[in-house]
Amino acid sequence: MSREEIFARIGDGARFAALIGDGDVTEGVTLHVLLARPGGIDVVDLRLPPGTGAYPALTPRIPSAFWYERKLHDLFGVVPQGHPRLDPLVLPHPDDNEPLPSPGAAFHPSHVEPDERALPSHVMGTGLFSLPHGPVRSGVFESVEYVVETPGEDIPHVNVRPHFKHRGLEVRFEGMAPNHAVLLAERVEGIASVAHALAFCHAVEELADAQPPLTAQLVRALHAELERIASHLDVAMKLADAAGLAVAVARFGWHKERTLRLVSALCGNRFGRGVVIPGGVRALPMLGREDLRSRMDALRRAVSADAEALMQTASFLDRLRGTGPLDEDFALEHGLLGPVGRAGGTGDDTRWDRPYDAYPKLSRTPGPRRSDGDAMARLRVRWDEVAESFDLLAQIVELLGDRPDETLAAPVGPVAGQAVGWAEAPQGEVLYFLDAERDGRLRRCAPRSASFHNLAVFSQAFHGDILTDFPFIEASFGLSIAGVAM
Repeated sequence: MSREEIFARIGDGARFAALIGDGDVTEGVTLHVLLARPGGIDVVDLRLPPGTGAYPALTPRIPSAFWYERKLHDLFGVVPQGHPRLDPLVLPHPDDNEPLPSPGAAFHPSHVEPDERALPSHVMGTGLFSLPHGPVRSGVFESVEYVVETPGEDIPHVNVRPHFKHRGLEVRFEGMAPNHAVLLAERVEGIASVAHALAFCHAVEELADAQPPLTAQLVRALHAELERIASHLDVAMKLADAAGLAVAVARFGWHKERTLRLVSALCGNRFGRGVVIPGGVRALPMLGREDLRSRMDALRRAVSADAEALMQTASFLDRLRGTGPLDEDFALEHGLLGPVGRAGGTGDDTRWDRPYDAYPKLSRTPGPRRSDGDAMARLRVRWDEVAESFDLLAQIVELLGDRPDETLAAPVGPVAGQAVGWAEAPQGEVLYFLDAERDGRLRRCAPRSASFHNLAVFSQAFHGDILTDFPFIEASFGLSIAGVAM
């Protein structure tokens, strides 16, 4: 398919979801363009002839391809000609024109030397300076460097350097069998372990033509919604911390801890790891229906009361209202995902737009449409989703109580071919592109987190904001750097 046909599909309503590289320059790089539509994900291949190290950039026509093409340049050495800003992203470069050989080259580096060069300035003028924030910061934060370009208080631009977190996970997947690779998928992004395992397994099940039993589908949804609640509580805790509300920080930290302890009581792991396997789940929840219902009801009452108190705290609301806005047109143009997108009026949610597992069997009461696009709207979307998750969990518990003896996994034999799997993480859509050999081992496995897709626009959220707004904007995005520089 040609570039113009891709642009035409996007013009007809498809959403650019990802750009994934494959192969090497010597034998020819293939660009897999993933386009989301209601009901599925289409993969469109653009093949570069052998020896071709450049191609016309997609970014000028598809703004959301901006970071994907930078990553492609880092990992495969191909140059998107006409790209507006081809700085290193997920790997540092030893010089301006030589990307490190991973994973598109014939060998991989044993280690990566840090790139200590300053980034080129985005904003020019008298009195401007660059303030590096990170990669080591106070508190329990992931390794990322924000280079803030500022005249002293306002923030005209922020450069994001996430390569400190790069772990070479795409290479690590190579040659693994699916039943082992799911363990790695759970560890790509710790705050979305269940979602990554689901997206990976959905791709494997697509190749194997396997349908998980209903009981397994319900158990999967149970853990996915608990993961969503824990993540959203974490965002609320960080926003309260930015505002200096010590009691709110303690309360929401305790509610998150209670959620994680509930997950541990269900499966023996606080992050839901080891639950999802290709074809279904490993075991039933270790709590009975009445005990589980009682714990969830108590948790819901406590969370609701503290959320209501927080949203009536004027000093807190003043810090969120109008902070870090992304308008509706911008959110749509960049295909923003999860709460960041839904706060700006985009409604894509893979649980309902491309439903999987037990979600088609559950009824939902979505929150009101929100389009302000600021930190306040992003938090309100999360509270809406927490309430919806508790409603879904109540339905799941009832349905699970009637199916104690059903098989927990469909058989999944050796798989071969290409497939895309997806799931809705707390941060938004997670995608897995798989290419499996005939013996079932993975030749290529490329995860794409919502964190990668959304962090690309982080610098665009600073419109009239000042340095003290930075922690509110960062926390309101609710992203994971581990999911960006894999």
